Amino acid sequence: MATEILLIRHGETDSNAARIVQIPAAPLSERGREQARLLAGRLAAEGGLSRIVTSDLERAHETAVAIAAATGAPVAIEPLLQERNFGDFRGTAYADLPFDIFAEGVVPPGGESIPTFASRVERAWERIRALGRETDGRLAVVTHGLVCAELARRHLDCGAAGPPGGWANTCLTVVEGAAPWRVLRIACTAHLDGAWDPAGGPA
Repeated sequence: MATEILLIRHGETDSNAARIVQIPAAPLSERGREQARLLAGRLAAEGGLSRIVTSDLERAHETAVAIAAATGAPVAIEPLLQERNFGDFRGTAYADLPFDIFAEGVVPPGGESIPTFASRVERAWERIRALGRETDGRLAVVTHGLVCAELARRHLDCGAAGPPGGWANTCLTVVEGAAPWRVLRIACTAHLDGAWDPAGGPA
């Protein structure tokens, strides 16, 4: 059984920086690749990573590959970990949208409603737990911001403070590997701001 589940958001893309609704094929930006490299170095220094499962969207897969290169852990693809599908809104700047696409009741043409997305994330969580039962060591799950938020809100024990207000690129959330899925560290980006010592701990 997995000792810990590591919930990871992918590195930055140009669309993230420009505030554009992502398309599936959006790759990491130069900054995103550096973020992934720093996160990978942190995970390699911490040790114990046995398996990586990732969304098949390019930005997540690139992040997972960087982690695999640093840690030697194998990578598996899981499409259930994809970001919410915003259909025809993808590729559009948020500033050009006439309404809040995250609002309750908004169903993107060709995309997923909030209930449909939540149902898919629930199935993804079932898959994560199954992989956790098969993993000896740490299991890394590379996914997307809304998936992280949905998992934290519905399936993880985030303590009295609850889930954070946002999920930065390559943020790391560490969860105990068994129920009640207690969060040990949430949305941590210490590897990006120099607050993490490569020897394996806070600087």
